[in-house]
Amino acid sequence: MDNNFRAGFGGIVFLFLLALVVVEIIWSWRKDKKAYSTKDTLANLAIFIGFQLSKVLFFGFQYTIMGYLSQFSLFHLKSTAVVFLISFVAVDFVYYWYHRLSHKIKLLWAFHLVHHSSLFMNLTVSYRLNWLSALLTPFVVAPLILIGLPFEFIAASFGLNLLYQFFLHTEAVGKLGFIEGILATPSAHRVHHGSNEQYIDKNFGGVFMVWDRWFGTYQPETIKATYGVTTGFISNNPFVLVFKGFVDYFKGKMDYKG
Repeated sequence: MDNNFRAGFGGIVFLFLLALVVVEIIWSWRKDKKAYSTKDTLANLAIFIGFQLSKVLFFGFQYTIMGYLSQFSLFHLKSTAVVFLISFVAVDFVYYWYHRLSHKIKLLWAFHLVHHSSLFMNLTVSYRLNWLSALLTPFVVAPLILIGLPFEFIAASFGLNLLYQFFLHTEAVGKLGFIEGILATPSAHRVHHGSNEQYIDKNFGGVFMVWDRWFGTYQPETIKATYGVTTGFISNNPFVLVFKGFVDYFKGKMDYKG
């Protein structure tokens, strides 16, 4: 794909997502939903910018590791539509387990904490992602590289997975009928972000919710979620939010959930 076309398409997608954020802000204001806080939103935007910069900074590291792993691929599958579909489903399956382990293994939770630290649920929370998470990505997708799925399909599927999850971070969309429990929905993801006792460690799927149903982590939305971690408000300082998990990990103070 031509770099100019890719940049132009990326710009269009960004403007579309930004427009949705503006629409959601207007919806929240007119309906008095209080889904946004100025300080929280500014923190989200700062974290988003830092995350984009980190992707550039760690690109060489990611490319080197994945290039090395590709030498040991068991197969070399061709770039076909069917293989892309397999890649997309496989990425979501791997993402489910990585996401689930990120709530169970303290070191991984140190990376993931920032995403669960907001007391709000809105579209800007979706890219509240750790600046160092790019260091983990090559190892997360390593099994897919080793079985021979095309790297470009893995990367595209991972990107589409994260893009899909952007639309899950909202209170503006209610339950979606028969889709609930099959695909990840805003309702299911509100549960995932809830610190309510019955909501903790539920609904890990990025696109498909069938993994949660199969492996016993699915929870329908029954009561309004209380967002954030179980210890409550942390900070609106993006540096504190990004690095708090690591500080707590080395201090041995990670006795909270989200």
